[in-house]
Amino acid sequence: MKASPAGLLESLRAQGVALGPWENAVAAVRRELFLPETIEVGDKVISRAASPHRWLEAAYSDVSITTQVNDGRPSGPDEYRLPTSSSSQPSVMLEALELLDVQPPDRVLELGAGTGLNAAWLAHRLGSDRVVSVEVDPALAEQAAKNNAAAGLSPRIVAGDGSLGCPEGAPYQRVIATYAVDEIPYAWVAQAPQGRIVTPWGGSFFPYSFAVLNVHEGRAEGRFTGYPAFMRSRTRRPKRGYLDDFLHHRQDAGHTTTSLSPLAIAQDADALFYIGLALPDAWHLPVTADDDSGELTLWILADDQCSWASADYTPDTHQYAVAQYGPRRLWDEAEAAHGAWEALGRPTRARAGISVAERGQWLWIDEPERDLSAVLPSRVAKGAP
Repeated sequence: MKASPAGLLESLRAQGVALGPWENAVAAVRRELFLPETIEVGDKVISRAASPHRWLEAAYSDVSITTQVNDGRPSGPDEYRLPTSSSSQPSVMLEALELLDVQPPDRVLELGAGTGLNAAWLAHRLGSDRVVSVEVDPALAEQAAKNNAAAGLSPRIVAGDGSLGCPEGAPYQRVIATYAVDEIPYAWVAQAPQGRIVTPWGGSFFPYSFAVLNVHEGRAEGRFTGYPAFMRSRTRRPKRGYLDDFLHHRQDAGHTTTSLSPLAIAQDADALFYIGLALPDAWHLPVTADDDSGELTLWILADDQCSWASADYTPDTHQYAVAQYGPRRLWDEAEAAHGAWEALGRPTRARAGISVAERGQWLWIDEPERDLSAVLPSRVAKGAP
């Protein structure tokens, strides 16, 4: 495969990615123009100066490329490196754009300019004057505008808080976010009064959904699809770090057992989604034993770093060891949420929906009148306004 837009298109077609009306944008807009001289792919740091072929090959591969860590601050050798901006995986970008269902002459509001590539694709198809992009990091906003100029495009890119949208450019027909949110700002609804919103959505436990909402008469309503992995909103980003930053006082943990297999949570995406509605402020980490034992430990760690839990899976047993520490009993919370999900009949994520009105956001199942907060034990349950 050639390291070029044509090579990227070839790779996407081979995967069966739906290009639709975006094929010309992918072909015409050179991704290399939107990347810094040093990039990260997985755990590999690639310098254009030192490895020009590897750098260009990465640019035209269907991979996510980290372009900033730790908000651009200089990092020490032992400091945790948190990815804070990236050029998203092209196939996932196209998935989001397909969900957006944008049509000329729509005006589009993008939240999270990043490198500016998504805005460039939009501008190539719709015209630069139809695209507004908001970026919280002023340095990234400036660079995204320069990247677009290098590509011969000029969408409006402004520095600001994406949760506020960009009211001076409203109304929009489409709103798309490139970072995950756990609460959809009403400003997005108000600025697209008859439009559509597509955003990565979810709390810490399961942030792997696209929320797709249609707006009508001051209210947005929609459902969830896909399994995207995006960075969290910088203005609502939880603490992250090394596992040891979250695991402490292990000698003081309480020990019990459970009949609920950790695999019933760790390996079931629908269970993870519904448990995530009850535990939006904790994250999970399954760790498989590095031998052939088939053993696994499921860690659950609170965003505030005060509480943690673990459940150990061992094959051919029916009771599993649980350890918990801190003011919260995170395994108990997860098990209660799993029980509530089972009591609902183990619904798929496709049965869940989301509504957003001026007074807030709420989740429901099957229809807006069936409020999930009434049946799911949640620390942040929000009923329908």
